[in-house]
Amino acid sequence: MKNEFLKRILSSFLLLPIIFYIIIQGSIIFNLLLGICFIISVYEWNKICNIKSFKFFGFIFLIISFFSVYLIRFKYSQDFDFFLLIFIICILTDVGGYFFGKLFKGPKLTKISPNKTISGMFGSFFLSILISILLIRLNFFNFDSIQINFSFIFYILCISGVSQLGDIFISYFKRMSNLKDTGKIIPGHGGLLDRIDGMIFAFPFSLLFLNILHITFK
Repeated sequence: MKNEFLKRILSSFLLLPIIFYIIIQGSIIFNLLLGICFIISVYEWNKICNIKSFKFFGFIFLIISFFSVYLIRFKYSQDFDFFLLIFIICILTDVGGYFFGKLFKGPKLTKISPNKTISGMFGSFFLSILISILLIRLNFFNFDSIQINFSFIFYILCISGVSQLGDIFISYFKRMSNLKDTGKIIPGHGGLLDRIDGMIFAFPFSLLFLNILHITFK
């Protein structure tokens, strides 16, 4: 268990700077990474889903999800900032859920994913809001103008909540297939879907926000 935790920390420190660099650079290198991630996600989904009808709709959803990632990065973002905000909220959701769940433990959130706790859920929300506001205050993002008000807090809660639901959704199919992880591609983390399960739901949801509520943070 300790070795797996160390692998998780090490791989995160190695991979995150590279991923952030690719997000900022955009263009061909970003599209190449997006294509590779899509192929791996399709492969892993095919492995964990044993229900044919769900398998087909899962493939369609992955196409929609990855296309929404592309649109938000290149069509709707103010530079790369809006994309980066969603990405960071999803990461903070995972980190908050993991550490607050381990620290406070307490009642389980759902039988679908035994490691999920209610304390972890609130930790995900708390860390997402706290760090996002801090980054805004530190001018980490290049938004023309942004108000830290109820709407902004509500948006963070929605993205974090959808990300957590995505995590539970993928966990359900892993449990159905008697699999602990969707793969072994990322040391200490498992498969790619184990790490982006929340993001593949958060980005399409954000795209709906952009088109229906016209949230741009400009």
